[in-house]
Amino acid sequence: MFEKILHRSQCAKLLADFKVVERLNLSIPILIGIFIFFNPSPYMSSIKEICFYTSFFGILFLFLSKKANLSFRAPLSLPFVLFALWVFLGIFFALDKQNTLHDFYSHLLRYIVLYYILINFFGSRKRLVVLCWTIIISSAIFSFGCVFYFYFVLENSLSIRLGLGNVGIEATNLIGIITLPAIIFSLNIILTEKHLYCRIGSLICLVPLFAATILTQARSAFMATAFGINIYLIRKNKKMWLAFNSLLIIVFLITPIHNRFFSNISSNERLNFFYLTVEIIKDYPIIGIGFGGETYKNAIDLEAYNEKLPTKYRSAIIFNDPHSMLPSIAVRTGMVGLALFFYILFVFSKMCWTCIKHGKDDFIKSWGLCIASAFVAFFVIGIFEPVFSHMPETVLYTIFSMATIAWRLNDEWDRSVKS
Repeated sequence: MFEKILHRSQCAKLLADFKVVERLNLSIPILIGIFIFFNPSPYMSSIKEICFYTSFFGILFLFLSKKANLSFRAPLSLPFVLFALWVFLGIFFALDKQNTLHDFYSHLLRYIVLYYILINFFGSRKRLVVLCWTIIISSAIFSFGCVFYFYFVLENSLSIRLGLGNVGIEATNLIGIITLPAIIFSLNIILTEKHLYCRIGSLICLVPLFAATILTQARSAFMATAFGINIYLIRKNKKMWLAFNSLLIIVFLITPIHNRFFSNISSNERLNFFYLTVEIIKDYPIIGIGFGGETYKNAIDLEAYNEKLPTKYRSAIIFNDPHSMLPSIAVRTGMVGLALFFYILFVFSKMCWTCIKHGKDDFIKSWGLCIASAFVAFFVIGIFEPVFSHMPETVLYTIFSMATIAWRLNDEWDRSVKS
């Protein structure tokens, strides 16, 4: 009798454990999907934090109870580990140790965790497409809201740049970080999806996305649009490539953006903070000043470095950030850190190339090209803008994870054929 009761209680416990595991496996991708969906919005920080940490502790519970089937097999694992170890070592030499320790977690480890969550819970073809749609719809809603609020509610003229702090994002020039990957994903769905309603929905999303990108009048966003979309379309569809470039030329000529390309180029303040950053790198060439994002403006005498520059490169206004991702990495982590960051980008590029050239079907080839193009758009903006804040970092590590998912799908195909 006692044995029967014990057996029933054990079965009940196993059943309860199974339900918990099943619910966690279902809820974690939903929570992370919500986190990605609200990434463009600065007003949803609490929801994003709840979703991220609930997912993290859910995965931790599954891992500790040995019920999680997590895989860390990814080409980017070694580059991430090496870069993270170098940043950690830099904490001991940082000019602002507290800020560097904070950002080591908040702006590096946190996003590496996000990367592994995504590749484990969105690792199928279906879920990769779901992640893509999440980004498209979220970005389209954000873009429509920005344009409607700025030009219809605030009644600004179309000649005025979209943003200027009124859309709740860090900088007008970063809006392209949100819109351009979504535009490229939308184009990929239009050209590859068989269902008409999916193509129509994607086309509808393209309208606010493209409008928001152009209305920012940001030179970096315009160049990123040209580079990213051209790389995708020139391999995918020659007719659309010609139509897109014709449209881009017309937009360039009839909108105020062409004025921004040909005005104040020689006296651009970007030359000042480029040379200023080079001077700082000369003084901290190996380990850098520390990974902390606030160290540059709080622990460095920028006025003194400005005075060292030749007169023509000095500026009355000194920016508190290098305003470019590569100089930012170099000044914060030294030339060794920059080399390790290039290692991350090299491995990422190699994954995309493998999918594009050696993908086992059109799905993998298309997604390899699509993800590579989205990264090129991000990178072009990153050359000219400060992209190491939470919103752009979420986009960057999501792109990294999508490339890994496509690579793993192709690798699994190879393994199944060989077996």
